[in-house]
Amino acid sequence: MTTLKVGIASYKEMKARTLAAVRGERRVAIDGPKVWFTSTESFAKILSADNRELLRVIAEKAPGSLDELCRITGKAKSNLSRTLRIMEGYGLVRLERGRITPKVMHDRIELELPLMLSGKAR
Repeated sequence: MTTLKVGIASYKEMKARTLAAVRGERRVAIDGPKVWFTSTESFAKILSADNRELLRVIAEKAPGSLDELCRITGKAKSNLSRTLRIMEGYGLVRLERGRITPKVMHDRIELELPLMLSGKAR
């Protein structure tokens, strides 16, 4: 598997980065973050202990369907479905259509968290 590199930036900062890249004013680092969170709190919520355990179960047990994952975890289907769709939006899982089979996409996540913007304190 692979490592997913994530970063923290406000919506305004993400928009400015994207526009600068589109205009050719900024190069996108090949080894830079591929997924962005708007706060450390949102990052922590998505990767809570319960959600990391869910990812571990999916990776180890390889459930063939959402129903099977429900049986393994004892969690309600509606809750699992909602959580997995959010995780899919961040690239943490892939939900294969048909029987909605969850697959973990990465075995490691690295957080890039600069404390200063552009080398300057604000």
